[in-house]
Amino acid sequence: MSEATNGEVLLSTKNLHTWFELRRFGFFRIGSVRAVDGVDFELGRGEAVAVVGESGCGKTTLARTILGLYPPTRGEMTFEGRELKGAAALRWYRPHVGYVKQDPYGAMAPFFPVRRILEEPMLIHGIRDPRERLRRAHKVLEAVKLTPVEQFLPKFPHMLSGGQQQRVVIARAKVLDPKLIVADEPVSMLDASVRVEILQLFRELQRNTGLSLIYITHDLSTVRFFCERILVMYGGKVIEEAPVKALLDSPMHPYTRALLAAIPDPEPENADAMREVPPGEPPSLLNPPPGCRFHPRCPSVIAGKCDAEEPPRVESTPRHRTACWLYADG
Repeated sequence: MSEATNGEVLLSTKNLHTWFELRRFGFFRIGSVRAVDGVDFELGRGEAVAVVGESGCGKTTLARTILGLYPPTRGEMTFEGRELKGAAALRWYRPHVGYVKQDPYGAMAPFFPVRRILEEPMLIHGIRDPRERLRRAHKVLEAVKLTPVEQFLPKFPHMLSGGQQQRVVIARAKVLDPKLIVADEPVSMLDASVRVEILQLFRELQRNTGLSLIYITHDLSTVRFFCERILVMYGGKVIEEAPVKALLDSPMHPYTRALLAAIPDPEPENADAMREVPPGEPPSLLNPPPGCRFHPRCPSVIAGKCDAEEPPRVESTPRHRTACWLYADG
């Protein structure tokens, strides 16, 4: 069943795996990095979903697999009910999805002016009429509030501020009128005041155009006013999934509780308070531990269970699912 309020599924994945084989000296096989290791989720039309977790948990690999940049090792991915398998399906799919990278300056060719940066995806996808390309460039620059447009079209990336650069990247992602945008840490390299503006811009674009968004981040403090649902990843797997308010108010998985505990407290009297975070490091995705991948760091580990068997996903309350033995036996 779709998580969207209108019940319409835009994108879905089933048992999605993206592994990267490692070899030594070019032919001795070492093993595979299990960056995405069995992810199931649905994205509704017009829905904004955040994917959160520590660095190295598989968020960016999941995003790039959804974009079609990495081929899945196994599993199924569908968009508007069509399976994304084979070159023809990917050619059909790519104009429907936009990508916003973390580093806006690195995402643009420094020797192209803004007009050419915006025209490049249109040229690739066969929009040959220069008047139509200019019309679309004007439209998206106005949508991201880079006006007057005529002043920005001839500028090069180094002539723009960080916030303006990210607006151009968002405009480029929107220029083909996609139905989905994947934004990978889109505000982590921007000043705090600019972050708010960019997130508000995403929200406005989503509400005005019915756009679906996948927001990749490690910062849970930015998702409360931006997304409808959160997926928490750890060790290449989704370990908890819930509407934003339910997850932030009542986190179930010990790892999710640890993530929330690590958010800085804005109250001055609590600024120096020590926070309880699990010791240790995220698991090796080349040789992940058996059972629950969080069990070596978990303060609530059940010996003989968490370290031996992979937990099932349990829906304890409507739309709130977690993969944890603390709830599976209840």
